[in-house]
Amino acid sequence: MPLSTQEREAFLAEPHIGALSVASGAADRAPLTVPIWYGYEPGGDLWITTEEGSRKSRLIAAAGRFSLMVDRVEPTVRYVTVEGEVVSAEPSTDEELRAMAERYLAPEAAAAYLKNVLPTFGPSVTIRLRPRRWLSADMGTVV
Repeated sequence: MPLSTQEREAFLAEPHIGALSVASGAADRAPLTVPIWYGYEPGGDLWITTEEGSRKSRLIAAAGRFSLMVDRVEPTVRYVTVEGEVVSAEPSTDEELRAMAERYLAPEAAAAYLKNVLPTFGPSVTIRLRPRRWLSADMGTVV
């Protein structure tokens, strides 16, 4: 059964690992699909951070759009997919990088990630997507 607008937006706002897909730009290649952290608040734009100049960021820039799927298997099988156009791509701020780490990691792990792991990457870009098309379903109800 499809989710209501409120249900799908609330589900997308939870910290799931997303599967991002973007056109590969080549007739002989499937779309690039990769796991990714993302941010979303109901009614707003979805955002991701990625390394500037990465294949993912280059393909998103070329396509001008991407899709993201999130799912869970408990307590019911549920998924949401969203597709839309890129509305901005700007250098990531320290606040965005901190917010993303804190969304997915416990406080101590987020602090360690920001101090020890993030500096091993190159400059990041924050890409914002305006949701335009949604698919969703919940395959059962909690009994």
